[in-house]
Amino acid sequence: MIKHFINFEWKQFFRSSYFQKGIGIKILLFLGVLYFGGIALFLGIALYFILKESLPTQDPIVLVNNFLIYWLLFDLAIRFFMQQLPVMNVKPLMIIPVKRNTVINYLLGKTAISFFNFIPIFIFLPFSIVLLTKGYPVLNVICWFFTILFLGFSNNFLNFLINKSNTVFYVLISVLALLVGLEFFDIFKISKPIGIAFNALYNNPILGIIPLLLMIGLYYINFNFIKKGFYLDDAVSKKIKEVNAADLSWMNRFGSVAIFLKNDVKLIWRNARPKQVMMMSFLFLFYGLIFFTSKTYSNSPAWLAFASIFVTGGFLLTFGQLVPSWDSEYYKLLMSQNIPYKKYLESKWYLMVFGVTLSFILSTPYLYFGWKIYGMIVAGALFNIGLNSFTTLFGGALNRVPIELNVKAKAFSNTNGFNPTQMLIAIPKMVLPMLLFYIPYKFLNYEAGLLVLGLSGVLGIVFKDFFLTKIEKIYQNGKYKTIAAFNEKNN
Repeated sequence: MIKHFINFEWKQFFRSSYFQKGIGIKILLFLGVLYFGGIALFLGIALYFILKESLPTQDPIVLVNNFLIYWLLFDLAIRFFMQQLPVMNVKPLMIIPVKRNTVINYLLGKTAISFFNFIPIFIFLPFSIVLLTKGYPVLNVICWFFTILFLGFSNNFLNFLINKSNTVFYVLISVLALLVGLEFFDIFKISKPIGIAFNALYNNPILGIIPLLLMIGLYYINFNFIKKGFYLDDAVSKKIKEVNAADLSWMNRFGSVAIFLKNDVKLIWRNARPKQVMMMSFLFLFYGLIFFTSKTYSNSPAWLAFASIFVTGGFLLTFGQLVPSWDSEYYKLLMSQNIPYKKYLESKWYLMVFGVTLSFILSTPYLYFGWKIYGMIVAGALFNIGLNSFTTLFGGALNRVPIELNVKAKAFSNTNGFNPTQMLIAIPKMVLPMLLFYIPYKFLNYEAGLLVLGLSGVLGIVFKDFFLTKIEKIYQNGKYKTIAAFNEKNN
């Protein structure tokens, strides 16, 4: 049966719309995998020598163990935002004699081939080999290496739970925030006892069974979590929920785009996923505290331009990058209406402009750091409105990953709504404002950099109709591909 599942997945991959993306995107993604894999491999080989040279009086394996907790937390965070969870069309399998356990085991087994599970191998396998060449105990090093692998897979299954259960997500975030706070204010350094624990795992290979049991336990929890919802009536039934209507008549002043704006406001108000994105976009306001309070970044003004994009562009970068995926559940109906496509895109633009404007108003307390910093935020807000908004809409033409808006995440649903193409589209959003500011700053002065960055956004606003017309043509050309992609049901 596993062989049949693999065959189905293979056919689905080549027949789906995702395979129809441009060959250029595929080449860039492949090169990205080679690049980051190569960096991880180089780091694994050089790690021992870097630590030995930097801190010659301390044992490299002890140093790695002391900071291993930060690696695991970083790995979990990267997985949460970037790892695509396995998806399977299980409805047809529910009505034929296929064991549920087989399907669930196969689904969880698919997570093993994730690129994120290979990163620890690229880093810690070369490091372990170097340790063996330096005379470290063979059994200790081998058991330690497998301990790292078990913990990596534990992160893999923990990420599955976080993405599928809001309760697990909020509990874990609360615990991590508490631990980070205690560490930051020197109340209780969690890294010290955890470092001792990892050193104990290395010195006593038999203790390696603990991470193994943790991995098995998380696998078992995931298995039961999925199995509870593996019923045909649970998969196809829809909960009826009373909806509180709001008076949005004031939006009629926006003319023909008002109907789309009302739809987006209702979508955000009534669904869990957009609400989570709204909360995340609010946290971007505090991003400037990392850069504006650091002397290192203050001495490199180009990084301040980078930070200003995040301070005012939280909503644009989170909600905006998933246009038109937010409308995937009724996209076909939307496209059948006798309304110009340009109006649909214009409504999204207005929504992003409102998000940037609101973030700019809320960023007023940054005046505390001086007019130069606040001027950078003003220039960044103009750039977000005038150029980044159109770049985001352009990226939406390549984003054909449907999003589930249901309050309760389903075990076999793709709730991420993320694809690697978004990473490539994000590059000009981040790099271009830095260049626009840095070049005139380097040859003239700070104020000239602010002026160029701000005026670039103003020019984008002036040529709004031109950009929307060009982007509309791209959406129109891919309209039916997008509809077909959104019709590919994953549940």
